Amino acid sequence: MCGITGWVDFTRDLTRERHTTRAMTDTMACRGPDDEGCWSARHVALGHRRLAVIDVAGGRQPMRTPETGPDGEPVAVISYSGEVYNFRELREELVLHGHHFRTRSDTEVVLRAYLEWGSGFVGRLGGMYAFALWDNRTEELLLVRDRLGVKPLFHHPLDDGVLFGSEPKAILANPLATPRLDLDGLRDALALARVPGRTPLTGVYEVKPGHLVRVRRGRLTEERYWSLRTRPHHDDLDTTIATVRDLLTDTVDRQLVSDVPLCALLSGGLDSSALTAMAQRSLTAGRAGDAAGEVIRTFSVDFAGYTENFTPEPFRETPDAPYVAELVRHVGTDHHEILLDTAQLVDPAVRRRVLRAWDLPYGIGDHDPSLLLLFEAVRRRSTVALSGESADEVFGGYLWFHHPDAVRADTFPWHAVNATPVAEQATAFLDPALVKELALAEYVADTYREAVAEVEHLPGDDATERRMRVASHLNITRFLPMLLDRKDRMSMAVGLEVRVPFCDHRLVSYVYNAPWAMKTFDGREKSLLRAATEQWLPPSIVRRRKAPYPSTQDTGYDLAVNRELARIAADPASPAAPLLDRAALRAFLDRPLTGPYSMMQRSVHTETPVRLDAWLGEYGVRLDGLTG
Repeated sequence: MCGITGWVDFTRDLTRERHTTRAMTDTMACRGPDDEGCWSARHVALGHRRLAVIDVAGGRQPMRTPETGPDGEPVAVISYSGEVYNFRELREELVLHGHHFRTRSDTEVVLRAYLEWGSGFVGRLGGMYAFALWDNRTEELLLVRDRLGVKPLFHHPLDDGVLFGSEPKAILANPLATPRLDLDGLRDALALARVPGRTPLTGVYEVKPGHLVRVRRGRLTEERYWSLRTRPHHDDLDTTIATVRDLLTDTVDRQLVSDVPLCALLSGGLDSSALTAMAQRSLTAGRAGDAAGEVIRTFSVDFAGYTENFTPEPFRETPDAPYVAELVRHVGTDHHEILLDTAQLVDPAVRRRVLRAWDLPYGIGDHDPSLLLLFEAVRRRSTVALSGESADEVFGGYLWFHHPDAVRADTFPWHAVNATPVAEQATAFLDPALVKELALAEYVADTYREAVAEVEHLPGDDATERRMRVASHLNITRFLPMLLDRKDRMSMAVGLEVRVPFCDHRLVSYVYNAPWAMKTFDGREKSLLRAATEQWLPPSIVRRRKAPYPSTQDTGYDLAVNRELARIAADPASPAAPLLDRAALRAFLDRPLTGPYSMMQRSVHTETPVRLDAWLGEYGVRLDGLTG
């Protein structure tokens, strides 16, 4: 998986800046605990931290071509993160073109594919990846990110060059980068709707999913090589179900390839249960390389007392544990339950690790610390895990796909299911003057219109089909990135590679274009996925209604967050003080806590001041043009 970073500057000799390159690289140690490397030439420096998954001995980086130019330097050098799952087919094709390979790694395949096909080679890659490739012949850097944005890549343009890294911390380790927050950055942090390319840090951007950034002397340009396109769907229902099954089988087979221990994350829901069952079938059938014949290891998470004292919630009717147990019995996995308690979730050291993993004032309530602790426990036994992210976005699983008011609402569907507007919740504790200047509701409305304008429709689509296509597009391009970012930051903070088979771009494109009536043909959510996988699952799981990743129902968690709010409200010198309405905070804290807050309330309401205060203080962020 790995962490990458680097620096291009056409005004400096970067061979004299090795200490800075090393400092940037060292920030990525959590993403790559197995190896490290740096390479530099006059105007470029690349750093790499490696999590060894494929060709443990041979895949060291930055990887250089054996071919050199007149100056004796390699023709091209790459610092690469992720997995290209079709690398074996590409390797065979490149061998036919006369290429010779020194390793078994997919990194070398990517490097040689560039030499053979130029920058157009990115369209041939299938998988999750983010990499930087320097061409010494043209003095050009390519920054490339996978189609769905599974792997992160940030960049900070300079006057004549760029800083980049898998995480903002790598960029911020360079003295040329100063952490700053302005109005647009604060809007991005609060809106609960990711806009591709934006971050809360002024001047720091993400390479957009499905894009590459070219950095040349005096110019930085961005090119799109893939997007979610609308095409006619000609297959009937039976063919569509069979195609979904075939695509899933192929991508699970590919994603089981690993030279290190692999497992599956299991919630007892349809998505993770289907992946687990398919993975075990692949292992049993011998389609998973060296892992063939093994029993798959699985992990689930639960909270102390949660199942015994469970209270139904609007988005969750039942706890996970009984369904996990049934799937484990049905498939026969080597299962491990990770049991967490509130003391762990609110531990200041854990919450600081969460902040250092994000580097940004993002967060999804108690999900972040619980995921970090789950992944940490998984990492003790496995290096690679399969996870079910994106099934709900692709197959229409979230309840807001099926809520009439959410479907009709002129805003993001996940905003529409809240009684109180997200913009109102997110700004409840901010200074009134700042709230007025932020105009967060207008920002959300503008970003919503921009997102809807990207959606292509087919002639003859009726109103329902058009509306549901919009909902699907928004979920894949604006909601899914938040979950993929959460998964990536929390897993890579402990050096765990998490693979997401439902993000296979072939599957995403195919199901996206299936008519909504076909996606709900049996009157249920995720009808196509159920039909494609039900033969391998217990009936109870096939029938189970969608449930999100669990949140603790212990009010002790919310009391601990409220104590942090009280500390901030009492401290006029707190980092977030210039942004906050401390009287509003105190008034909120004067009300009794009658029950646990929902995940949404925690994410955008009670924890917003806590996140902002911790982030501003930890990173020394400068406030630009923010009044309060």
